Amino acid sequence: MTADETFAADLESLQFENQRLHSLLDVTQTLSSVIDLDTLLFKIMDVVKINLRADRCTVFLLDKERNELWSKVAMGVKSEIRFPANKGIAGFVATSGEVLNIPDAYADYRFNPDIDKKTGYKTENMLTMPMRDKQNEVIGVFQVLNRKDGPFTLADEELLGAISSIAASAIENAILYQEIRKSFVSFIETLSTTLDARDYITSGHSRRVTLYAVQIARLMRLDPAEINRIRYAALLHDIGKIGVPEIVLFKNKKLSDEEYEIIKRHASLSKSILSKIHFQKGLRDVPAIASAHHEKIDGSGYPDGLKGDEIPLGGKILAVCDVFDALTSRRQYRDRMEIEKVVGILEKESGTAFEPFVVYQFKQIRLNVLVEILEFGHNADLSKIDLELLKKYTLKDIVEVRKNGAKSNEDAVMEETFMRYYLRTYRRD
Repeated sequence: MTADETFAADLESLQFENQRLHSLLDVTQTLSSVIDLDTLLFKIMDVVKINLRADRCTVFLLDKERNELWSKVAMGVKSEIRFPANKGIAGFVATSGEVLNIPDAYADYRFNPDIDKKTGYKTENMLTMPMRDKQNEVIGVFQVLNRKDGPFTLADEELLGAISSIAASAIENAILYQEIRKSFVSFIETLSTTLDARDYITSGHSRRVTLYAVQIARLMRLDPAEINRIRYAALLHDIGKIGVPEIVLFKNKKLSDEEYEIIKRHASLSKSILSKIHFQKGLRDVPAIASAHHEKIDGSGYPDGLKGDEIPLGGKILAVCDVFDALTSRRQYRDRMEIEKVVGILEKESGTAFEPFVVYQFKQIRLNVLVEILEFGHNADLSKIDLELLKKYTLKDIVEVRKNGAKSNEDAVMEETFMRYYLRTYRRD
């Protein structure tokens, strides 16, 4: 080899190593900022696919409880993949801890062609590597398919090994975050369910208000973080009622002025109680949103007499949902108010009690969704055919038909279907 050839070879080697280091830096920066597991897995697969010049990459995680390998976000596959942790190439690698670099997949007896058959994809060459946690235990498997320039090389193995270490740490953090979030959500839902269990008269109220509020938030195209704030605030908006004496809370007759003042305290109590919970940064407005569900646009509400833009958007949404559910919920002593009268009240008080745009969006809720929320807890009694029919109409549509009559046979069928559920005889659970 001449001096020029040696120099060229050394230069190529340095360029390759430089590219590899840049790739690892890019991987570290990309993955360190992601905590959502699904998003993280997609990013990992994309990074590996690009850097190894492969056609596809899948990250299988090990479910130790079920002894299965699974991937929710495999490239080219829409549904979750699950199979025994000892099956196929991925299963062999997960079980043995070995790295398998296979130039011809179908020539290897360990290859499981079932996924290829299911997807119509043809696996040619593959590189499969275990992913280990800080305790050096296998937590998953990288499977990279069909390198574009021929079989995978030793350099590819080394690069994937480095990426695997970085990815494993990021995945561990994402799974831990996911578990913490599940615990938090479980805690919030348990608090809400406990309140509903105590207040048997309005049982299910917090869940229904939450479902209505999330629907409005989605129709308003609010970002996911804001929708989460509204969801948690809705679940807990009445938590202050645990401080209201039962003799007042469960009274089924008109309240005296003194009793009404006692009931009104629950809004400020909700804020006080929720303020003692350590909400993460993105959820710190939950106490303010939850306590604002009785505030009114004109400032005549409580507990703080806020008006207009002083009221959080989430509070404005909860105000409409809270009243709607109160008027459309069955009680032991009364049935639901006529749906057109309920909407009439919301419209009449738009601009004084309620934010007009929130009322407008509420009327855009699809009737199939409305029925599912109204009949929360009795969803097994709902007909899929009926729900499919109602899906074509909104709350605004049924009110129009109830006020002005059906203009077509389809409208008449829709009205009959909706009212059959809305007026269904109250049943004690």
